[in-house]
Amino acid sequence: MYQLGVMYYDGLGTKKDPEKGVEYMNKIINSDSPEASHLKFAAAYNLGRAYYEGCGVKHSVEEAERLWLTAADNGNPKASVKAQSTLGMLYSMPILKDMKKAFFWHSKACQNGNLESKAALGIMYLYGQGTRRNSQAALECLRKATELGNIYAQGHLVEYYYTGKFYSKAAELAKRATADDDINMLAKLNDCHPTYLAKGAAMAAFYLARCLQLGRGTEKNKQAAEKYYSKACHLDPVVASHLELAANLGRI
Repeated sequence: MYQLGVMYYDGLGTKKDPEKGVEYMNKIINSDSPEASHLKFAAAYNLGRAYYEGCGVKHSVEEAERLWLTAADNGNPKASVKAQSTLGMLYSMPILKDMKKAFFWHSKACQNGNLESKAALGIMYLYGQGTRRNSQAALECLRKATELGNIYAQGHLVEYYYTGKFYSKAAELAKRATADDDINMLAKLNDCHPTYLAKGAAMAAFYLARCLQLGRGTEKNKQAAEKYYSKACHLDPVVASHLELAANLGRI
């Protein structure tokens, strides 16, 4: 029943029918059958997703939050780790912003093996968001997430290296982070949100362009620099615009 619900909701192997997908998820959550008990966390996560997206049900962030809290089960490793990581992201957003809660949930998800939360924790430690600033812990998280292929972490690690004037390291890592253009495929491979991967790749592309333009850590190459500036704008115009302003002001 759970697989059918997912298939109907996402249109996998059948015609997309979010209402029917929601119906199946509700049946699992409300079932008294012992066979359904191990699926309740996953069903609650997906039903929360439906409420957040307003797909198959009326949009409700509050109901999504309630269902994700149920699915996350206070950090239980046998519950939905995806819900734990999603709560970390939810509490980082303006609508329900609470960085201490975000740090708590990303910590739980990270302990339970979630790659996306490991990258998020690195950034929170780096900038002191929801916790005290801790450069050593930040680098440990970002490097580990980078090794495991998380481009969001790679983008922030490129920025860390560049601002620390480790230009060769920044340029080398940025080349790796921008090598693959298929963000959606990478998101599926790493079970990470494509929006965040695009942000990381945009950061890496911009800093690589800066290195190429100024000959920092690599040979000057104006044509290649223009290519990567353009790539950064394509991946995430907001990130590229922010970094362009910083460059124009001489901050990077």
